[in-house]
Amino acid sequence: MPAKVALPPANRAMIEQSLSVGMGRSLHIHLKRLTRKGLSAEMTVSEDHINRSGRINGGVLMSFADVLGAMGTLANLPEGYRTTTLESKTNFFAAGEGETLQARTVPLHIGRTTMVWQTTVSNMDGTKVAIVTQTQIVIPKKT
Repeated sequence: MPAKVALPPANRAMIEQSLSVGMGRSLHIHLKRLTRKGLSAEMTVSEDHINRSGRINGGVLMSFADVLGAMGTLANLPEGYRTTTLESKTNFFAAGEGETLQARTVPLHIGRTTMVWQTTVSNMDGTKVAIVTQTQIVIPKKT
């Protein structure tokens, strides 16, 4: 994770966990920049991410964006809260191709009970592959 991020330790730990387990690990996501107002990341493509046409599977593109939107929310969560995706909408524009994808995630709304994030996923040549808009719900942690 980028070193110059001023986040509470609990938020930082949740983000690091998101990168080291499950989908974050499977997608080989590398954060390039992370602030409470957005983030950028790259994803290293593996054979497991490719569809029968040799391009990056659409579900992988959506999952990449979902993890990033969740991380943006994690960076903004108040202490004692958790998040999960409430809604996600994807528009595809071009095939995902190459060994690496890049993404930029920005908040459209940071509220008390929901946060909305927009992620633009691109090939390394700058070709826009997809835009994903997702709503994350902010809920108290279970005790």
